Amino acid sequence: MKDTPPPNAPQAVQELIDRMEAVQGGLDPRDGVACFNRMYLSVTRLLGGSLAEGFFADDAFTERLAVVFAGLYFDAVDADLAGIRPHPVWTPVFGGRGDRRVWPAQFALAGMNAHIAHDLALAVVATCEERKRSPYVRSVHADYLKVNELLERVEAEIREAYEPPLLRLATKDAEALEHILSTFSVARARDAAWATALTLWAQRDDPILRRATLSMVSAAVVMIGRLLVTPIVPPPG
Repeated sequence: MKDTPPPNAPQAVQELIDRMEAVQGGLDPRDGVACFNRMYLSVTRLLGGSLAEGFFADDAFTERLAVVFAGLYFDAVDADLAGIRPHPVWTPVFGGRGDRRVWPAQFALAGMNAHIAHDLALAVVATCEERKRSPYVRSVHADYLKVNELLERVEAEIREAYEPPLLRLATKDAEALEHILSTFSVARARDAAWATALTLWAQRDDPILRRATLSMVSAAVVMIGRLLVTPIVPPPG
């Protein structure tokens, strides 16, 4: 993660929404990155509404974490635009984005896998360091868990969207695709990310151990991401 954010980098949830809308507007709706970005935009809008309603114990910390977290996704977008390969965890989404045999839900979940299973722990540690707050502070973890509710709502919408066309597939294809999509769970991914964040927090003064941890996490994320975008049968339409 950059020590200094790039000029004009989003600094508030509304600015994240604006940037995601700009990204969406420049992509074919079938593009794999567009499929993930569309889902992320929905989550971020829900987060903005929840912040306005006082849903969290610490709105300022939660919003800052959202900004730092999204910045890692925008790093991948900006790298791709510059012709630079994004971090390997994003390869299944950015590398396979034009494969029309992959369903939008596959790309959306593969993006969630990269962003949550790898980027989220980095964002938690960076935000805690910036705000001089330990991840063991009760409100930090409590608000982290509250975000699960928003993500699970969007995850359910993704699954509801692909289930009707899934029923029209041959049984073998439907079972194979359902098996692939069921390998990812927002709740499990965020639990694992929190555990990784605590590990990285303990290792923040030991760069060798930190690199080893991130290397193992990255390898697992890439493996799951590749599985998630395995082509089975082209989506309808």
